[in-house]
Amino acid sequence: MQLSKNAGKMLLPTIKTMRIFFIVFFISAGLTAIAQTDSIELKQAMERLDKAIIAKDMAALDKLLHKDVTYGHSSGLTQSKAEIQNDLQSGKMVYTKIENTSVKIVAIHKDWASVRTNTSAEGSLNQNPFKLTLQILQVWIKTKDGWKLVARQSVKLS
Repeated sequence: MQLSKNAGKMLLPTIKTMRIFFIVFFISAGLTAIAQTDSIELKQAMERLDKAIIAKDMAALDKLLHKDVTYGHSSGLTQSKAEIQNDLQSGKMVYTKIENTSVKIVAIHKDWASVRTNTSAEGSLNQNPFKLTLQILQVWIKTKDGWKLVARQSVKLS
């Protein structure tokens, strides 16, 4: 059996198309794996931040909070990194519980991510106890040292 000249030419575009398909597939699979790793690392950073706030772990907070962080509370108060650390160290702000009931990574890119959470928080401010249900928007940036919180704003849900 002999193939016509046209039959051989028809196979060439198919082979080229298959090569392109496989190249695109493997690049996409690699990018997906990187994004999954980033999302896992981001969620771990979020958990470490919550634990550091409860434990008043200044070394961990120093690593997880960006130097220019804007930390907005549901009361309207906005704090810098130094103000957050001072309020925790002095005992003005005490957290006894931070529980994220839902976490949604809204966007994740090479060097930044935005996250929305529904969070239950308990503690005290100036020795006055509080129990809050919040929706929180966080913006994180990825540095050579890992994910750092650069912006946060919360609103009361109840």
